[in-house]
Amino acid sequence: MKMSRLVAFSSSLLLGVALALTGASVATAGESVQAVDYVALGDSYSSGVGAGSYDSASGDCKRSTRAYPVLWKAANAPASFAFTACSGARTGDVTAGQLGPLNSSTDLVSISIGGNDAGFADVMTTCVLQSEATCLSRVATARGYVDSTLPGKLDAVYSAISAKAPSAHVVVLGYPRFYKLGGGCLAGLSENERTAINGAADYLNAATAKRAADHGFTFGDVTPTFTGHEICSGSAWLHSVNWLNIGESYHPTAAGQSGGYLPVLDANA
Repeated sequence: MKMSRLVAFSSSLLLGVALALTGASVATAGESVQAVDYVALGDSYSSGVGAGSYDSASGDCKRSTRAYPVLWKAANAPASFAFTACSGARTGDVTAGQLGPLNSSTDLVSISIGGNDAGFADVMTTCVLQSEATCLSRVATARGYVDSTLPGKLDAVYSAISAKAPSAHVVVLGYPRFYKLGGGCLAGLSENERTAINGAADYLNAATAKRAADHGFTFGDVTPTFTGHEICSGSAWLHSVNWLNIGESYHPTAAGQSGGYLPVLDANA
């Protein structure tokens, strides 16, 4: 064997041994790593209201650099990233103004939507300011809306996403329970009110998960990641009512975005 061939053979043998020991492998011809084109849609839970550090260019949409879509982008370096989630968005706002970046090349879409349609901001305002009976009645009205009207509105959003991005993997993120029952809050809402509000969040999540599944989407349940970090837990990842910044009330903190939402998107993306 000529010296040049011997050197080449030895080099190949050493490389093979090294790869075997490290568990590495050599990509075969035609194999490639495809980068992800990611679009983040939704309401204030996706835009990052409550997490601070808002992008001034996003205006009233209050898109935070600490929101879970931005954190996912930083960790995964997608080929492209569009962030159109907006504070206060309802289902109609998504279809009317957030779907522009979607196209046939979009690989991943995340979205949280439906809470504003169901009137959860008004539910919380009612429960904080009015009687327990009025609070429970308002919660019941929200649940009725989830039964009668919300499914059709979610269908419209999900169908529009599929039409514009037919190849995308869509992850629908839910909402956390707000309160730890039997927790450390000594004032504020009654335990009956907290129980009703938590139940309404579960009810909304169940309806959303059903619609997502029927469209072939993945539902990401954040209830487990927020467990132990609800209001009244002593380690809350959610803002309680804040009269100085009412818009951030009952929204995730920066820790809620990174510890509550990001792991769920990671697990389902």
